[in-house]
Amino acid sequence: MISPKDFVVRLRAQGINFFTGVPDSLLKEFCACVSAEVSQENHIIAANEGNAVGLAAGHYLATGNPALVYLQNAGQGNIVNPLTSLTDPKVYGIPMLLLIGWRGEPGVHDEPQHLKQGEVTTTLFETLGIPFEILPSDPEGANAALARAFKIMQSESQPYALIVRKGVFEAYPIGAPVETHLEMTREDALKRIVDSLGENDVIVSTTGMASRELYEYREAKGQGHHRDFLTVGSMGHSSSIALAIALAKPDRQVYCVDGDGALIMHMGALAVIGAQARENLKHIVINNGAHDSVGGQPTAGFKVDIAKVALACAYKKAWCVETAAQLVGALNELRLQKGPCLLEVRVRKGARANLGRPTTTPQQNKAAFMQFLNGK
Repeated sequence: MISPKDFVVRLRAQGINFFTGVPDSLLKEFCACVSAEVSQENHIIAANEGNAVGLAAGHYLATGNPALVYLQNAGQGNIVNPLTSLTDPKVYGIPMLLLIGWRGEPGVHDEPQHLKQGEVTTTLFETLGIPFEILPSDPEGANAALARAFKIMQSESQPYALIVRKGVFEAYPIGAPVETHLEMTREDALKRIVDSLGENDVIVSTTGMASRELYEYREAKGQGHHRDFLTVGSMGHSSSIALAIALAKPDRQVYCVDGDGALIMHMGALAVIGAQARENLKHIVINNGAHDSVGGQPTAGFKVDIAKVALACAYKKAWCVETAAQLVGALNELRLQKGPCLLEVRVRKGARANLGRPTTTPQQNKAAFMQFLNGK
């Protein structure tokens, strides 16, 4: 295994002093080390992976030094545009090192939303013409891989990708969580949201632990899962899915249960939702200020006034709550309000250690949800 600290030292010795990206569970030890060892102005957790490539490009233009962009392979789609139209040698020729967690690696058990991406991870880089290799798990091999990466980045003025398998990095002590003194957990909030809904209301829930907690609460209540679309992948797109459902089913109350990281990742969706002005769309953002599902790294969630952003995007009403009592009252008001409305619920980060995963497949979830929507 590789020491994250030694790896960061080696990167700095080669001139990489700027780090940016979107956290990944396979890279959480590396991300924890960067957070501890690198100053805040030289480490930016980006809104999405494409933004991170833009930040890395700007750093190179200003300093002449390549940056490191870290991401889960699920974020490859977000980097295709800037990699082909900005950093490619046929355009500006901007070197940067990409460090990619390989979820869904063929032959390694993983969740269904990662399987296809895992299959095409290396093929995508081949198609894009970006040189890559799988990062060796031993220190000598890793150092040799870095040497090859820097040689190509410098000689060809282009990005180079290192793909990281599960368990490559040694454990690194994660810093103590920031104490927010907030009353509720995400699961507390989800239970109150579910309990407030009518029999014909539907939920579109965001990727990560929110969908897992929603699934388990429905199980505990014996309610079935036909009223919920669990967006297990495609981070940041649950609100767009909810909007299209609200457009097609104006007789249904459609609740999007979103997260702060997901909302920020594709915040432009708020403008489209506001412009469409669907009265039956209710947008609930559970904000814990963290990428909770992949290691708890901070988002900008607590530094942004999400409600004001929604109002500026033509939502009819938007407000924020922090206590259980406030949430109960707000949910009653949300039901009566004409949408689109946004309710931000601020909660503590963290989840139960024994939190499970859905036992039904995405295809089963889709079929049951569609049958419910169409009255079958």
